[in-house]
Amino acid sequence: MFLSVFDLYKIGIGPSSSHTMGPMTAAARFLQEIQSGDWPRPAGARVLKIRVSLHGSLAFTGIGHGTDRAVVLGLTGFTPTTIDPDRSDEILARVAEEKRICPEGHEPGYHFDPATDLVLDKKVPLPGHANGMAFNAMDADDRLLLRRIYYSIGGGFVVSEEELQRLKSAASPQGSSSVPYPFKNAAEMLRMAADSGLSIAEMKRANEETQVPRDELDAGLDRVWSAMKNCIDRGLSKEGIMPGGLKVRRRARQLHDKLQEEWRLNRPNPLLANDWLSIYAMAVNEENAAGGRVVTAPTNGAAGVVPAVMRYWLHFYPEADQDDIRTFLLTSAAVGGIIKHNASISGAEVGCQGEVGSASAMAAAGLAAVMGGTPEQIENAAEIALEHHLGMTCDPVGGLVQVPCIERNALGAVKAVTAASLAMKGDGKHFVPLDAAIETMRQTGLDMSEKYKETSQGGLAVNVVEC
Repeated sequence: MFLSVFDLYKIGIGPSSSHTMGPMTAAARFLQEIQSGDWPRPAGARVLKIRVSLHGSLAFTGIGHGTDRAVVLGLTGFTPTTIDPDRSDEILARVAEEKRICPEGHEPGYHFDPATDLVLDKKVPLPGHANGMAFNAMDADDRLLLRRIYYSIGGGFVVSEEELQRLKSAASPQGSSSVPYPFKNAAEMLRMAADSGLSIAEMKRANEETQVPRDELDAGLDRVWSAMKNCIDRGLSKEGIMPGGLKVRRRARQLHDKLQEEWRLNRPNPLLANDWLSIYAMAVNEENAAGGRVVTAPTNGAAGVVPAVMRYWLHFYPEADQDDIRTFLLTSAAVGGIIKHNASISGAEVGCQGEVGSASAMAAAGLAAVMGGTPEQIENAAEIALEHHLGMTCDPVGGLVQVPCIERNALGAVKAVTAASLAMKGDGKHFVPLDAAIETMRQTGLDMSEKYKETSQGGLAVNVVEC
């Protein structure tokens, strides 16, 4: 089983990997297929109109997550990595006014009125996944020429209907196993580490280097951390009300200023570490909520946990270096890949235990690794963090990735550091294996009511009055 570190850590935009980045990628993919002409159609037929329907969780919380905006931007030819967040409003306004999608270099484009041609279908879910989308291309007489169904399966991953069926039927759904250490679960990972004498990061590196050269891998890891760090810095520099209508105010900058003042005055503060962790995580998720540049870790909704713990490590351990950052990312990605392979990182599938819970486990593993932990201690750290997120629902107020998501990332980061600290004080032997916690998360997600899986139909989403 191989899932690249760059599949889990994607540089994109907020506010959601599954509801923003995924739909944008799907729309761009549909546009590309239309333009390629590599699909069966009647002689002389020409696509002049496009219509899209969103289903399941995408229909219920799509507006709050910016899914409608993402689809339009994707159909215009942009992807999460190529779109400039500062140009989004201008592009969307032009499409709404002209009622036409005009990808660059493809005039006159296609008729598309976002008000009528983008439908949020809350009544008819698509069978493959809670995050389903149907794209339709028609000619001038509304004759259907091309229809594609895509599913956004979490963390920015998008699959077609056919690809999803192949994933479900394949023995090893997460890519090629032609790597030196193809561990599918934590037990195999520990066994391979013991047999090889390598660390988890070293095994993960060996796997990655079958796909890319070492210098390219390191450069990619450095870009990921740079994007994470920049996101924290932007979040710490901005103030004001976040978009969406809840009128939630950014707090990270104000809290950071207060914390820096305490630090300058050398005031005793027994909560100092927790405060720094929380502020870093909140800075990322406030930036995510505002639609800024962010890194899936493993999702946008949980994007603050890993960067916060990494920044904390660099803050309090000045001897840390770039190799530590790469070790952290590789180790955390190894754990994240196991979780995605055996359960889910999608809030629409298993609730927030799959997002913040997975992120906390990944961060705990990464921190234990750079603290010099053995593979057994690293696995223990991940298990502790995940176990204490089991059952966590996904109930965003107003369908926005703001309440409780922003603070939830802060607490996920605190749990990750606590889990790593506890694991490092032991010898790696513990009662509940990480694989058992992952399987429990999967089963809990299956049992969880749809109300609590990113539909905003239960929990805080219905018990908090929107202002």
